[in-house]
Amino acid sequence: MNYQETINYLFNQLPMFQRTGKAAYKANLDTTLALDAYFEHPHQNFKCIHVAGTNGKGSVSHTLASVLQSAGYKVGLYTSPHLRDFRERVKINGEMISENAVVDFVASHKHKFEELLPSFFEMTVALAFDYFAKEKVDIAVIEVGLGGRLDSTNIIDPILTVITNISFDHTSLLGNSIPVIAGEKAGIIKNEIPVIIGEKQDQSQDVFIDRAKSLSAPILFAEDEFEVVNADLHENYRHLVFKGVNSEKEISLNSDLLGVYQVKNIRTALVALSQLNQIGFNLSEETIKDGISRIVEQTSLLGRWQRLCNNPRIICDTGHNVAGVSEILKQLNSLQFENLHMVIGMVDDKEIDEILSLLPKNATYYFTKASIPRALNEEILKEKAEKFQLRGKTYKTVSDALNVAKKGVGDNDLIFVGGSTFVVAEVV
Repeated sequence: MNYQETINYLFNQLPMFQRTGKAAYKANLDTTLALDAYFEHPHQNFKCIHVAGTNGKGSVSHTLASVLQSAGYKVGLYTSPHLRDFRERVKINGEMISENAVVDFVASHKHKFEELLPSFFEMTVALAFDYFAKEKVDIAVIEVGLGGRLDSTNIIDPILTVITNISFDHTSLLGNSIPVIAGEKAGIIKNEIPVIIGEKQDQSQDVFIDRAKSLSAPILFAEDEFEVVNADLHENYRHLVFKGVNSEKEISLNSDLLGVYQVKNIRTALVALSQLNQIGFNLSEETIKDGISRIVEQTSLLGRWQRLCNNPRIICDTGHNVAGVSEILKQLNSLQFENLHMVIGMVDDKEIDEILSLLPKNATYYFTKASIPRALNEEILKEKAEKFQLRGKTYKTVSDALNVAKKGVGDNDLIFVGGSTFVVAEVV
């Protein structure tokens, strides 16, 4: 098989949560452990940082990888989902795994996949760990796919654990309350391994404290370490100043991540980087500043408050749950524009009514759907949206919706594209 045939095989033969949702989710690690044994436990050959959370885990993972890369380490980065290219999931120093490496991996082990019948995600984790081991990375930043306790990545023995935050997402799989969801995420906390919690939340902090205590794992909450002194947004960067809560030390830096929600993510990363220094890494302040100023450049992170065009002004963001959309709306409300055009699509397993209730009523909507089976039909989305006084027309594809929005936009208008990771994937 060539590369495209290999990718088609993976997408069509292996159950894929990205496309089919709950049917691809496995509530145990049996197949993952069988694959790990087959590949002779490759993750034991490199150091790992494990990153979980409802929102922000991808941004934190890319931030850590960028700084470690600036420090001269050979850094593996495993994230999901991909937006444009499957290979985005597996990178070393910002470079995607080669097409040939993917083809060779599947061809060499197809017989085992057909015996064990792994999910798409289980196979991808095996691919990443095997690749990182063969390429002899110094350290790998591993992002949890979904949840934590039963996630396929949760076979690693990390040197550091990070949990960004907890909010409602994938409730049919992870639970319908913040403490229950936090319990799933807390499943990645390991015995005596330091854990950084990005946000202190009333309903989740005791879950993390209790889990960490039971495992003798040192626990730090990011906001107890740094307070935000400044977070000014400029044209192409955000200027940030953090001050130590227990010291007078300040760190002033710039970041190419422009979303207002990234302030929390960068603070979380700073605490994690400080912890890495304490366990033997050599990350100077200048290295940290360099890595955080070039996250997008060094890791090719896509879809986080990304400017697609300046004339007309088009911005996209992958935020897709109540907490994520709330942060997006904060930033939209801070911008100056005449009319707002919203190109929106969703998947059918989200808290759709709650999200729609947040969206601005004074915008023009272009309801659409991404080209995946989980996508909510655009007519149904429009019907639901009308209950919240959101008005607009429907379009069968994201490109159709965006093209019509571009034609109707004024010089001082803004087009926003989002509602789903998979909608954004079709425009970046």
